[in-house]
Amino acid sequence: MSMSFFRQQSRYSFVQGEHSLIHHLFPEIHPVLLSGLAAVFALILTFIALSFFRRILPKDRGRAFASQADVSVGKPTGAGLFFITSILISALVFLPVDPFTIFLYAVVFLSMIFGFGDDRAKKPWHEYIKGLLDLLVSLSAAVIFVMYAGTEMYLPFSGTFVQLPYYLFIPLATLLVWASINVTNCTDGVDGLASTLSIISLLAFVGLAYLLGTTGSWTYLIPVAVFAILAYLWFNTNPSLLLMGDAGSRGLGVLIALSALFSKSPLSYLLICAVFIVDGGAGIVKISLKRFLKISVLKSIKTPIHDHFRNSGKADEDNSKKWKNQTVTVRFSLVSVFICSVYLLAELICSGILL
Repeated sequence: MSMSFFRQQSRYSFVQGEHSLIHHLFPEIHPVLLSGLAAVFALILTFIALSFFRRILPKDRGRAFASQADVSVGKPTGAGLFFITSILISALVFLPVDPFTIFLYAVVFLSMIFGFGDDRAKKPWHEYIKGLLDLLVSLSAAVIFVMYAGTEMYLPFSGTFVQLPYYLFIPLATLLVWASINVTNCTDGVDGLASTLSIISLLAFVGLAYLLGTTGSWTYLIPVAVFAILAYLWFNTNPSLLLMGDAGSRGLGVLIALSALFSKSPLSYLLICAVFIVDGGAGIVKISLKRFLKISVLKSIKTPIHDHFRNSGKADEDNSKKWKNQTVTVRFSLVSVFICSVYLLAELICSGILL
């Protein structure tokens, strides 16, 4: 395939007939401006909600076996209820929508609601129940996406797009969304970590979409999500005032996975979200192998990986070589920025744009 494909106008840009509430009033507004207005609106809405209504959020129960779990106990959690809702409200008001887009927004909202239900519960939901709900959300997202955008997929570093059969694409997309939900959830254990990594990943998918010529309505949603997360980060920087909870991590997991799918390069998730996968995925692999196959791996490594590196906060343990929470967040984020930058640069070279 000719590398000029990377420079062509997106085939997934705003479609005639897709209008937002604001676009009906001001039809001449450029979509980029609409995205900017939506982003600012989401930031303000999230900041107000977290400033004045965080007292109604449930209190964190702490995580068993997690480092510094006692520090989080009693803090308001489930803040994802506010920033995910702010993202979706802002998108509905400012960005163009069609039935499929609304269905995908509903899937994101449903994932957030399931997470918030667990945040509110006095006793954590059973892992199998959460797994089943995650599977329901993931399958719904995959099926709706295929009905909306088809099964075309870019092969990284090749400059080639391929068309996968439905029976293959839907299970793979379902696995992607399910994995994204769970690794994002497992990474959410250090102040500012999951949210910062989410911002980096989402922005990388924007860059990739522009590079591949696959920008569209979903691309304009990403700045909205980023600004809402920034407002949340104001309250979640160490020492945090509140936590996103499962409501936030599960909702973000779906948003990130759909961003990968809409970039038409779902395989790029493996690189762009590599820190998520290693940090959160290590624990999933370790527990799954132990529980179902009786195989013990990573015996000397505490999972999630961020717990292996950070100070436990316990007086009876040697923490002299461990990292503080701020150090974990910054260093993991720097690694993520580096990986995303190298990957996008490699795609630029492979596309011939830099040659």
